[in-house]
Amino acid sequence: MEKVLLVTIDSLRADHVGYHGYERDVTPVIDEYARRGSRFLNAYSHVGGTRFSFPSILTGVTPMMYGGHERVSEDQTLVSEVFRDGGYRTAGIHSNLYISGQFGYDRGWEEFFDSAPDESLVTRLRKWAKTTLDGPLLDVLRTGYDYLESSRGINVGSYHVPADEITDRAIEFVEATRDDPAFLWVHYMDVHHPFLPPEEYQREFLDEPVSDRDSIRLRRKFIEEPGNVTEEEHRTFVDLYDAEIRFNDAEIGRLLDVVEDVWGEDYLLALTADHGDHFLEHGYFGGARLLNVKNHVPLFISGWDDANEYDELVGLVDLPTTLVDAAGLAVPENFHGRSLRDLVFDGEWDRTEVVGGYRNDEGEHVRVRERDWKLVVHSDEPDALYDLAEDPGEQHNVIDDHPEEAARLREKVDDHRRLVASTRSGDVERPEMDEDVKERLRRLGYQE
Repeated sequence: MEKVLLVTIDSLRADHVGYHGYERDVTPVIDEYARRGSRFLNAYSHVGGTRFSFPSILTGVTPMMYGGHERVSEDQTLVSEVFRDGGYRTAGIHSNLYISGQFGYDRGWEEFFDSAPDESLVTRLRKWAKTTLDGPLLDVLRTGYDYLESSRGINVGSYHVPADEITDRAIEFVEATRDDPAFLWVHYMDVHHPFLPPEEYQREFLDEPVSDRDSIRLRRKFIEEPGNVTEEEHRTFVDLYDAEIRFNDAEIGRLLDVVEDVWGEDYLLALTADHGDHFLEHGYFGGARLLNVKNHVPLFISGWDDANEYDELVGLVDLPTTLVDAAGLAVPENFHGRSLRDLVFDGEWDRTEVVGGYRNDEGEHVRVRERDWKLVVHSDEPDALYDLAEDPGEQHNVIDDHPEEAARLREKVDDHRRLVASTRSGDVERPEMDEDVKERLRRLGYQE
């Protein structure tokens, strides 16, 4: 396969996608292309967060391997490097700073766009203040900045590059590679909060569009006062989320129209999300958690000779292995996933669980998910066991009722820790970020 396109969408829950059964028509383009290909209905990210998930998507490892998820280790291989070395022209286009060149994701790309830090007037003034002022005056300015967003709903600075601009950049690469082997990765950020969809897409789900100011204020309420969110506010927030998905879907359609016009129909398309999102199902919004609403993601692959659904458990760590294998290239030894071609074309699949974990200031957090059982192990709080057959929404911790299942799954957690330890060649430190990058990450809800 000489043309390969990987599309990833930030924060897209599987249960808000049409072919997963969502009742709203928010993903007509995605649904049509999924119908033509292999649909993996039980695909899971290994952790629910961008910087924890992309090591799997782009380097074929679970998040804590090779020194951890703070940045890409020199011992890891990016899928872009495999395609480049195989004679492909490569491009990566996105605007999430956690997967920028600063974090090691720029290797192997002929073209790489990760968006420069915002240099708006407000940002330049904020940067000046942080490098020039200190003490109480700086605290006052920072408090005022937060007040503008949380109380007044003023959007102070750019969060990400919108889908239409990302699509434009991707189209330029497609048009430049008409006659060349090409691997293109495009990541869209619009479905990540804050939700600021164009009015034309809001009108598909709302009687009256919501202003950017009101949307940003509502986002802050979800984060800071989840217990005070009303039913109407919750519906509005979900409507805005769906409008962003619809906007993103339309831009993917625009990209694919050009792809098929320039590349023709002989190309491989893979589409997934890095993670989903919480909408107060567990009492909070956002966060890099290990529950299904955050980890269950859409995944389909089209362009090969199959159009079926698969219920087997799949991890995003399997995706880069699959892309490389489908292109006929050698899979690196440090890719730890399995090729989905084995499942689709040979009927062979031995994955029985999806394991993942991450570290933060509170310690280590590891999850092992089987079809019917799931264990979440934390350093700073009690372990949780969920009977997914009886409680798919993961509302009830039944660890005291099923000690034998918990013990069995803890062995798998220990196995994963041993695998992580076997790949560690030294801790990978998070790069020092400038204030513009830190501020943009904070305004996206990340604890940078």
